[in-house]
Amino acid sequence: QVQLVESGGGSVQAGDSLRLSCAASGRAFNRLALGWFRQAPGKEREFVTTIAWSGAIIYYSDSVKGRFTISRDNAKNTVWLQMNSLKPEDTAVYYCAAATSEMPTTRENQYEYWGPGTQVTVSS
Repeated sequence: QVQLVESGGGSVQAGDSLRLSCAASGRAFNRLALGWFRQAPGKEREFVTTIAWSGAIIYYSDSVKGRFTISRDNAKNTVWLQMNSLKPEDTAVYYCAAATSEMPTTRENQYEYWGPGTQVTVSS
């Protein structure tokens, strides 16, 4: 079993930066890929980014590529999402998730464990 808890959300203005953290517990943490998803008001949850357990393979959605950076430290059981040049359309609840294998995937149904989410609001 894996438990995940996000932190670092808040309200910022367009162009600002924000850094989200996800603390994980459970003996299998270091052998699972981790990802970030988000859900805006009135919209379905969408993929943001994912990282292999080794950190060697990373994928980003086109909407955040070049602005967001994912990283992890397995010794600290933590994954981060650095968000730069934030836009109003980035406003959403952001979720940390753990996949069912070591390799990253963009498919939501390949993630078994989910955090409760943290709110990010970007004003123009």
